[in-house]
Amino acid sequence: AKRARSEDKAKGAESRSDDKDADAKQSSQKECKGRSNKKEDSKLQNVQRPLEVPKEKLHSVVLEEVKEELSADELFEKKKAQLAELGMAMLEDPESNIRSLNDLLIICNDTDQRVVKLAIMSLLAVFRDIIPSYRIRQLTEKELAVEVSKEVKKTRYYEYTLIRSYKAYLQKLISLEKQPYFYLVAVRCLCSLLDAAPHFNHRESLLASVVKNLSSSNDVARKLCSEAIRSLFRNEGKHRGEATVEAVRLVSASVKLNDCQLHPDVVEVCLSLKFDEDLGKDESKEEKLKPKKNKRYQNRDVTKPSEKKKIKKELLSKARQEVHADLRAVSFTLDPKEKKMIQRETLAALFETYFRILKHSMNTSNSRYKATSVFPGGSHPLLAPCLEGLGKFSHLIDLDFMSELIACLKKLSGYTDHQGEIPPDNTLSVSERLQCCIVAFKVWRSNLEALNVDLQDFFVQFYNLILEYRPDRDHGEVLADALKTLLWEGKQQDMLRAAAFIKRLATFALSFGSTEAIAALITLRHLLQKNTKCRNMLENDAGGGSLSSLVAKYDPEAKDPYLSGALATVLWELSLLQKHHDETVSGMASNILSMANLNATQNPVQLSSSNPLEAYKDLSMGRELSKPTHKVSQTLKCKRKRRSKEFVALSTDVLEKADCTVGEDELREKLQSHFAVLRGISENERLRTELNHALSSINMYKEYKKQKKASKKSKKAAKA
Repeated sequence: AKRARSEDKAKGAESRSDDKDADAKQSSQKECKGRSNKKEDSKLQNVQRPLEVPKEKLHSVVLEEVKEELSADELFEKKKAQLAELGMAMLEDPESNIRSLNDLLIICNDTDQRVVKLAIMSLLAVFRDIIPSYRIRQLTEKELAVEVSKEVKKTRYYEYTLIRSYKAYLQKLISLEKQPYFYLVAVRCLCSLLDAAPHFNHRESLLASVVKNLSSSNDVARKLCSEAIRSLFRNEGKHRGEATVEAVRLVSASVKLNDCQLHPDVVEVCLSLKFDEDLGKDESKEEKLKPKKNKRYQNRDVTKPSEKKKIKKELLSKARQEVHADLRAVSFTLDPKEKKMIQRETLAALFETYFRILKHSMNTSNSRYKATSVFPGGSHPLLAPCLEGLGKFSHLIDLDFMSELIACLKKLSGYTDHQGEIPPDNTLSVSERLQCCIVAFKVWRSNLEALNVDLQDFFVQFYNLILEYRPDRDHGEVLADALKTLLWEGKQQDMLRAAAFIKRLATFALSFGSTEAIAALITLRHLLQKNTKCRNMLENDAGGGSLSSLVAKYDPEAKDPYLSGALATVLWELSLLQKHHDETVSGMASNILSMANLNATQNPVQLSSSNPLEAYKDLSMGRELSKPTHKVSQTLKCKRKRRSKEFVALSTDVLEKADCTVGEDELREKLQSHFAVLRGISENERLRTELNHALSSINMYKEYKKQKKASKKSKKAAKA
């Protein structure tokens, strides 16, 4: 052990002496280099120092960020618990804890967006629960001057703070509605408040914001607002019908302000309105129908009462009037006179919007300028719901406006008085023009056909519109409704006109799908049942039916059904429709053909008693239900066919007979070009993958920079 220690000491001394020699050599070399190397060393030291400083600070920065995140989560949980406590206290005893509404409103102004959203939703639940079933009236100066008890003071303070905080809450919602993060939450709160308390104060601001969002680009917000307005129209017992008048007037004002360029839901909502059937009657007629009093009782001399009795009667009448006024304020039931007055105001505002839309569509359709619209429906997005509403409320239109309305509908349908003229380029679609014809007939029939109006022009226009129909562009349901309104319903048709429509419907059924064909065939059968003389078109004579010698030749391109000469032709289309792939269409065609063998008084066995519109809907529903099973069966058939195919091997004799002599040089060139293309494709794919990878990394880096800037800004705002 002693020897080992002595050896270690000797080795250590040798190493120290070697180190000293090396240090001396290095110092001599440094002195020889000169002053230039000293400057470079100083520069390197200055560069290394600032790089070393952030490495030391990184740990502290990360710790601070973690602490801030932990503190933010703790704050969020604390505020969440505070909101729950305040809300529960308000729901338990709202009168004693009414001041906590101010605390909830203060939390709505928090910097954290999550806290603001929770505060808004909790305030909504509180207001839905504590809002009374009456409208709070503002106190007069005389009422404020009178001394009252403590309980009355307490209720007055409660009502005052409730109205003030409710107003502040509505203003907060309307301001948050402009921010995209809070937009849906604010709209949902406004709609639920309107649905829950349409009778309460500040209803005007609620209605204005909800009606404004009816034309929103957001589908969820638009559906919420439309459902809220529909429930407002249906449940008039909550607000005595006053809110319906305000809502319809706001809709009319928005249509006027935006020049009829709104979403169709704005006007479609008004279809949920309900009116009394006797609303269109005059009051003078009702007064005439009242029973008159007997003249004997009128001629009797009635002794005048004394002054004391007069005073008593006046006092009693005043007291009764006050009691009735208080009862009306508490209960939402209306007198029949007040209800009629409110409904008339609503109807006037509704027809004002409808006539404004019609006028606007007339002006734009006649002008050369065709406006493009973002909303569905082209340049006339509100015309379709407007026509639907006119058809629904046609029995309430005043007779003074009927002639003007029908003239307007005739122009919109595209009818021209002179047959030789070329029709102008109409901006309306075929479905919209068909709806104009439907509305004209509904208006005429709803007034018990008392109007002295000739609707032959609408028949002519409908006769021409059948050829312009396209299933991929237009709505088949509208066409079926037009067939039902113009041809199915009403009185017996003229023979020439009925024959023209029968022939055109047969060609139409042959040209389009099964849903349109079944609606046309049902209408055709109905016309043949009512007009027995038109059954001669089912005969297969050489020159047409039995009446072919009495009328001119058939002109399929005639615009007027009276000039078409359809009685001179035969319904040969039905024999082809008997072989239709759809069983309902083929069965209906064979049922119509069986009418040729029956007498004029006899009718065939009806396959279905439905009208064209119902048949169209039923068949379309059946087709939609059978679509997935049909696709599955087709795929299975295709798989079976693929499996059944067998590969056939060619014999050597066939290969020897075939001329397959190709030069080696040509074959080599073709193979080289082919493989060059393949190499180019593979190289292109490789380069594209690299490019996509580089672009994704650049985008990730940009997002990282944006997040870093946003975090810095939030930190600065929190510190400020």
